[in-house]
Amino acid sequence: MEKDLDALNHAKSVMLDLALRFGPKLLVAILILVAGVLVGRWVARATARALTRLEFEPPIRDLFVRLVRIAVLMLFLIIALQNLGVELLPLIAGLSVAGAGIALATQGVLSNVVAGLTIIFTKPYRVGDYIEIVGVQGQVQTISLFSTTLLHADLSRVVVPNRKIVGEIMHNYGRIRQAEVVVGVGYEADLPGALAAIRELTLANPRVLKDPPPVVVIAALADSAVQIAVRPWVSVEDYGAVGGELSVAIVDACRRAGVSIPYPQREVRLLGSA
Repeated sequence: MEKDLDALNHAKSVMLDLALRFGPKLLVAILILVAGVLVGRWVARATARALTRLEFEPPIRDLFVRLVRIAVLMLFLIIALQNLGVELLPLIAGLSVAGAGIALATQGVLSNVVAGLTIIFTKPYRVGDYIEIVGVQGQVQTISLFSTTLLHADLSRVVVPNRKIVGEIMHNYGRIRQAEVVVGVGYEADLPGALAAIRELTLANPRVLKDPPPVVVIAALADSAVQIAVRPWVSVEDYGAVGGELSVAIVDACRRAGVSIPYPQREVRLLGSA
């Protein structure tokens, strides 16, 4: 019984000694970390405001804000560890070895990060642009360090890893696209008048951009009709709807003007034997 009491008293004295020796340092280290979190948030907000005034792209701004916050936290973490008396050189060496192993195990992730930095700084496209690459297309919604998210015409989202984008041939439509509607009119029609009427009703559509002006030209002399191509520029959001609206308007205008839209037809002659 006395031995148990002696062991208990010894443990209490050891814990009290450790608390008196390391308690203040541990408390100071915790206060340093809390101060680091608060200072990191303040510096990150100040950096975000400064980058916004400089009109940096959102991905670049978010990247710099995160790096600044991490740098501030790491600085305060080093100060806290030094206050506790931790030897930093062996810790840094161990972290370096662990970092090398992690880098080998996450080569695909790191390649996405490098590609993401390349995209962010070279700016081959921006948020809001409509692009086509590696067999997919859509409007750019977000650009992160790891992937680019596209909004497809059917409102689905396509997530493309950044390493699949860098080095590929990309078609960037920008913020506008050129739609196309083809209509056939009879060979007997007044072609200059038909072209002028179609151009006028195309410009009357509120979705069609005035600059650049729409292209209305004769595309081909087909078997049974003269094909007129209408190619207006519209914003990316209006691309899907403008084709149907123009088709209906062109058919109505041709009917009112008496311009025939002939059906496909063939003339077959039977020749009797001599």
